[in-house]
Amino acid sequence: MTNGPVIAIDGPAGAGKGTLARRLADHFGLPHLDTGLLYRAVGLKAERTGRPPVEIAGSLDPSDLADPELRTDVAGQAASKVAAIPEVRANLLDFQRKFAAQATGAVLDGRDVGTVICPHASVKLFVTASVEARAERRFRELRAKGVDTIKPRVLAEMAERDRRDSERAAAPLKAAPDAYHLDTSDMDADAAFAAALAFMESKGFRSSGP
Repeated sequence: MTNGPVIAIDGPAGAGKGTLARRLADHFGLPHLDTGLLYRAVGLKAERTGRPPVEIAGSLDPSDLADPELRTDVAGQAASKVAAIPEVRANLLDFQRKFAAQATGAVLDGRDVGTVICPHASVKLFVTASVEARAERRFRELRAKGVDTIKPRVLAEMAERDRRDSERAAAPLKAAPDAYHLDTSDMDADAAFAAALAFMESKGFRSSGP
């Protein structure tokens, strides 16, 4: 059980859940955790050091989440691989639940927040979009960063990651039965934020944060 209101946001890569989570956290004055960063940190450190991912997950420190390389595609692919390891997920579970149990409450986004990490969250959102829309967004983001890539490659990588995340035995990507589905295929960030806020207010959500 948590001490304050918790907003759990899940969904596949590129759907906009991270942007939405940060905006909701700012709006309600709640701390925010991108749970995917935990897996990116474990995956990247495992590739760099050769240490077992399970061992790294058991000793992960909050300072490990500050590495700017965690936002790269390399880290994202590494995260998807280690996230399929049940022992890695088990070792990171306590870290995430402690974050959610803060007195103010919290906003967490990832792939199993509403189903595994915070099944009793005050609000659960499942943010999704077509794989084509998500790949297009990722393609534009990469090109803006100067990365030389092509749309078919980005689409193929996105589809493969979806498959891996959805089919893994440990906490697969899926919506909680009581989650509000928000399809952002034809929405920009402002529209997605407005839709999520309208839903939450319709449910009487109130933050105890500042």
